[in-house]
Amino acid sequence: MPHVSIVIPAYRVAAYIRDALESVFAQTFQDFEVIVVNDCCPDTTALETAIEPYRSRIIYTRLEKNSGPSAARNAAILASSSSYIAFLDADDIWERDYLKTQIAILEADRSLDVVYCNARLFGSPEDEGLTTMDLNPSQGEVSFTTLMNLQCNVFISVTARREALLRAGLFEAARRRAEDFDLWLRIVKTGGKIGYHRAVLARSRRRADSASANEEAMLIADIEVAEKAKRTLDLTPEERTVTDQQIRRWQARLDVVHGKKALDAGRMRDAAHHFGDAYSRLRTPKMALIAGLSRVAPRLLAWMVRGRAI
Repeated sequence: MPHVSIVIPAYRVAAYIRDALESVFAQTFQDFEVIVVNDCCPDTTALETAIEPYRSRIIYTRLEKNSGPSAARNAAILASSSSYIAFLDADDIWERDYLKTQIAILEADRSLDVVYCNARLFGSPEDEGLTTMDLNPSQGEVSFTTLMNLQCNVFISVTARREALLRAGLFEAARRRAEDFDLWLRIVKTGGKIGYHRAVLARSRRRADSASANEEAMLIADIEVAEKAKRTLDLTPEERTVTDQQIRRWQARLDVVHGKKALDAGRMRDAAHHFGDAYSRLRTPKMALIAGLSRVAPRLLAWMVRGRAI
């Protein structure tokens, strides 16, 4: 039985997956199995050509229809034979000591169920060289509250105890965005413990065509996950309050995104309406400025938005 099962969902990643696999087989910790799940890729021929040099060293399966990253990861987890699961997106890369460090932390602290690390960003000039924790810091203990208010931000390339993933119900199969956020919330609410450290053990690729690059869709997904948590989890009064507050922040941000789209299209009245909604949800000085400018000086606001002054 291998010590760790490495889970790699694959969809439109033929150009990147070889780098991911190279980083896996270069690990200083070598007691693992690799499960690659082809999520009914339209570029299956290119994908299979890319992974051909590794076929004898991986478990490769194909889903009959495109089901999304959640279903692909779940299929790999259920097919795994290890007590530890390590997630690697096919367009990301691990540093050589990723597994060695992650497994050592989990084995040194048996109370931990999930551990995440820091990662260096690459692929986009805007944030090249920054880390995930530069942009999305983690502070304090990971709990439902600190996850929901974004005080702690879990990078997807975690290593976890398989039993904790099963206990939480795995990923919501139909969810294609914010699926990891949904799972982390359920893990902590089912008694699991998530920990982190700041060592940079991975490289996270920025792609304009990735699911997370669509801010509007991601905000909608985050709101859906938060609303689901309110319906399905046994939240304390404090957790429910924090969830409501975060939903308002995300809704305000979504209003701003819609307002910017209206500005770009020259629909100044619609833009003012969206920015006004954002201010009604989140009464901050910045929101007051944006809402005010959208009414009295929309063209100035559009210029500021294009110049990223707002």
